[in-house]
Amino acid sequence: MNSRNSLKSWKFLETHALEMSSRHLKELFEIDEARFSKFSMKIKDLLFDYSKNLVTSETLSALIRLAEDCNVEDWRSRMFAGEAINSTENRAVLHVALRDPSGRAYLVEGVDISLQVRREMQRMEAFVDEVRAGSWRGFSGKTITDVVSLGVGGSNLGPQMVTEALKGYGDGRIRVHYVSNVDGAQIAETLRSLNPERVLFVVASKTFTTTETMTNARTALSWLSSAAFDRAVVEKHFVAITANEAAARTFGIPGTNTFHMWDWVGGRYSLWSSIGLPIALSLGFDTYRQLLKGAHQMDKHFENAPLPENAPVILALIGVWNSTFLGAQSQVILPYDQNLHRLPAYLQQADMESNGKSVSREGAEVSYATGPIVWGESGINGQHAFYQLLHQGRTIIPADFIGSINSVTPVNGHHEHLMANFFAQSQALMIGVDEESVRRDLLLRGLSLQEVNKIASHKVHRGNRPSNTLLMNKLNAETLGALIALYEHKIFVQGVIWGINSFDQWGVELGKSLAKSIEAELISDSNLNHHDSSTRNLIMHYRAIAS
Repeated sequence: MNSRNSLKSWKFLETHALEMSSRHLKELFEIDEARFSKFSMKIKDLLFDYSKNLVTSETLSALIRLAEDCNVEDWRSRMFAGEAINSTENRAVLHVALRDPSGRAYLVEGVDISLQVRREMQRMEAFVDEVRAGSWRGFSGKTITDVVSLGVGGSNLGPQMVTEALKGYGDGRIRVHYVSNVDGAQIAETLRSLNPERVLFVVASKTFTTTETMTNARTALSWLSSAAFDRAVVEKHFVAITANEAAARTFGIPGTNTFHMWDWVGGRYSLWSSIGLPIALSLGFDTYRQLLKGAHQMDKHFENAPLPENAPVILALIGVWNSTFLGAQSQVILPYDQNLHRLPAYLQQADMESNGKSVSREGAEVSYATGPIVWGESGINGQHAFYQLLHQGRTIIPADFIGSINSVTPVNGHHEHLMANFFAQSQALMIGVDEESVRRDLLLRGLSLQEVNKIASHKVHRGNRPSNTLLMNKLNAETLGALIALYEHKIFVQGVIWGINSFDQWGVELGKSLAKSIEAELISDSNLNHHDSSTRNLIMHYRAIAS
């Protein structure tokens, strides 16, 4: 692969970015009344407005040329065809197959995996129906009322985010609790109020060796066994989601209680697989199926829409433009919907674990910016926390505003106030306010010239802060599925353009490997000279004080 920044389209965008940096979004709107219609699109019940970005038609055309030069369409076809595009692990990337009900063949090494997917989904549905109907009973014959999902990373963030987002559609029949932290405080607090006779544990780990998850699983088993006076109750109260069924059996979970994962599903793309079991237990399988449907609709759009009309492609290109060419190092996610309060954390992992890379697919160092820092918070809370920096800080941080026209939980007057802020904040970031306008306003409010001179510069907002707006008709399982898939494909396209592998995560391995050896050293008096002086003395300090 030639270096991306040697491409003619890349070089044009570098020069074009210098020109656009002197422009102001307010000016672009003033000279083009049709700007919104040019730079927005509607995909079923989702409106995507990208007009508040520092782009013109020339910018978009150049970005499309870059996508073509980077062979985005070819890489898209290779993904859907089941090629091993995760080259460092020699794996296909086929989370799209998990949500396709059409019967289309998806081939992995010549084998159609669609039948396997359908069979596992049928097993999931039967199990969910059994638990929710009260047919599955615990060791004392009582029905299950609570599910505790034990997982970390993709095995936790996706299911938890979706369960929270769609809880307004639940019937309360099954309460789902998520435990991811190996800090004993979380599992102790979760179990404290639960009845062991009525709890089902879902242990979600592809390898069934993840330290955090298996530590929590052993604690859960000890808690349950103490209550039942019988370790064999694991068969009534534990299910596994894993690719390592042998390890699950060793733990005591029989094959009938084990749901399969495949190596062509990455953890952060796994909520569509059996990892989504807690979602279905909480909300029912029909709702879970609607989530898959929404994602599949976005998959079809992504696979078939021309690049200039393709929402994931355009969202990706806008992100590349803002970060790689205009120099933004951060991206903030701002959902104006309390139900989506876990979405920023979910997208943080999906994006940063995928594109937080500095090495190309071929193993060469890249010389340009790749994935930005992704962070965020629910919009209203953010307004009273970090929006000060968004509006007046020297750092330009592109924002994604995400909201719904209709509330899941309408309370008189609340949604209108919420959405007024939603529209106002993106407008304020874009237009800003200059010192002349500030002075005029302060004088009209009766302040003296001396007072105006004192505070006017403090109230100036430069504006010209880019943002996208994603507006759903209403948050439900289908629109949420589409929204998640939109971001998944955006991340994929950006990885293609940057020439990196978005589907491995070697950066998380080193610290985990070191932790395994250090854990034993915390409770022994072994020699620590092989550590650097900081780590050595920190461990010694820990040993001296730990009880």
